[in-house]
Amino acid sequence: MNLNQGNTTMKLLNIFKSFKNDESGAVTVDWVVLTGAVVGLGIIIANTMGGSITTAAGNVGADVIENSNN
Repeated sequence: MNLNQGNTTMKLLNIFKSFKNDESGAVTVDWVVLTGAVVGLGIIIANTMGGSITTAAGNVGADVIENSNN
């Protein structure tokens, strides 16, 4: 093995070690997963309660119209 091959091997090992220790990408993935979970829960809640909210809004509107005539 000549000297240049040893340098190349050490450089590659240093690159792999720094890649292994770098966690900045992992934080990004965590935020993407967390944001996706929040959006998913919002969609589930909106679909579950959507009909009830529409009914309640209709009842409030009817009460406002009924009480505004008095």
